[in-house]
Amino acid sequence: MKKRSKKYWSREVTEKSAALILEEGVFTWDDPKKIARSLKRSAEESTMRKAGPFQSAMSMLNFYINRAGKNLPARRKKILEQAKVELRKLFNK
Repeated sequence: MKKRSKKYWSREVTEKSAALILEEGVFTWDDPKKIARSLKRSAEESTMRKAGPFQSAMSMLNFYINRAGKNLPARRKKILEQAKVELRKLFNK
């Protein structure tokens, strides 16, 4: 059995989530609307998620933001926070 590094467990979850299959680099894109659309598509297509599509997509986005913590540049955080707003619009929330 392969031992996971505690330091990088969150990276593995983000890249290889069983619940959502994310497009490569989705959290590095500069367009909040594109990020939101991608997360929505991934959540709606998923057959492994335990919650509804909106909650799954928002949870993955929050997970990424929270795990990056202080290492997340202000510009990137602003884009990802705007992606949350766009995600709510897409799901009419």
